Amino acid sequence: MMLGFLLARMGVDVVVLEKHGDFLRDFRGDTIHPSTLEVIAELGLLELFLRRPHDEVEELAGQIGGETLTIADFRHLPTRCRFIALMPQWDFLDFLSVHGSRYQGFRLMMEATATGLIERDGRIVGVRAATKAGEQEILADLVVGADGRHSTLRALAGLKVKDLGAPMDVFWMRITRRGSDPEQTFGHIEPGRIFVMLNRRDYWQCAFVIPKGSAESVRARGLDAFRAEIAGLSPFLADRVRELGDWDQVKLLTVAVDRLERWYRPGLMCIGDAAHAMSPIGGIGINLAIQDAVAASNILGPPLLAGTLADAHLARLQRRRELPTRLTQGLQVLLQRRVIGRVLARNQPIAPPAVLRLVQRFPILRRLPARLVGMGFRPEHVLTPEARAAPRRSVAENN
Repeated sequence: MMLGFLLARMGVDVVVLEKHGDFLRDFRGDTIHPSTLEVIAELGLLELFLRRPHDEVEELAGQIGGETLTIADFRHLPTRCRFIALMPQWDFLDFLSVHGSRYQGFRLMMEATATGLIERDGRIVGVRAATKAGEQEILADLVVGADGRHSTLRALAGLKVKDLGAPMDVFWMRITRRGSDPEQTFGHIEPGRIFVMLNRRDYWQCAFVIPKGSAESVRARGLDAFRAEIAGLSPFLADRVRELGDWDQVKLLTVAVDRLERWYRPGLMCIGDAAHAMSPIGGIGINLAIQDAVAASNILGPPLLAGTLADAHLARLQRRRELPTRLTQGLQVLLQRRVIGRVLARNQPIAPPAVLRLVQRFPILRRLPARLVGMGFRPEHVLTPEARAAPRRSVAENN
């Protein structure tokens, strides 16, 4: 959606396919980091964006055993927004689609699913899509696979995936939040268990981290046992865990960390999770995908406009984005192995590691994890101009 918006803004005709009839998917990444907010500011849309309902997180904290520790402080970042914005992803997608629709070249097709690639002389020249009106063929100078960690397009293209492994899966759920609850978004670590709570004003979006492949054994112990574990980790939720009336309210996210060896074929480029599935650690995935989109518009937009797009441009985009991807995934894998995997495998009391003790003693050190999470490696900036002074129609943003 972001790439479609950026390309249409500079004058490229785009078609964005969305397989659902709306954006109302629960438990998607809702953390909009300072790097993404900076992109929105560069587009001149920050004020409108922040009018939409959201929460602002200036610090990240964690509870290890009985101790609460501040891990990251975003208030000193060299950006316009020194916080993480918590906004439902459906609002974010709707915002982009509303503003993308201002431009003549932007076309969004809802309830349209790419089911096949159209190939001619070894080059991808379009997709076949199942739509409300039946199967359609959509021809294009470039097909972008941005269809997530289980990407259909990358599978159809035969692109090789390198699996980096993940020791955990995640159960996602929501539980009512009350005014007397803590304000802060935080994680809770106990031997064998990790529980993360995101403050969504009237409810908590909760992640219960489990060892990889153990979902069925957790379900087999029963919903009462699961609710009791949650109440044990966050006692103030004890009178609300009954809201989880059946397992349908507890969604399983199968965690994968992988990346393509090659992100493209002639006529096809993968970005976001389709190119590199990220761990949920730090909520980085959506923001890394946005950085891919900005880099893609900067690198691919001009040759698309000129009709000169070549494989060399696709290779250049991969080179641009592969290093920050590798560094981010390397850090995530390190945390998975050294922290999460060990916590999930333990049944002995856990003490905060020495590095976190140091961060508590010297608050200035909290700026480093804030920089890594909030800005990432090699943040991108919008370098392309807006092509049309008179967009297709004006947009009213009253949210």
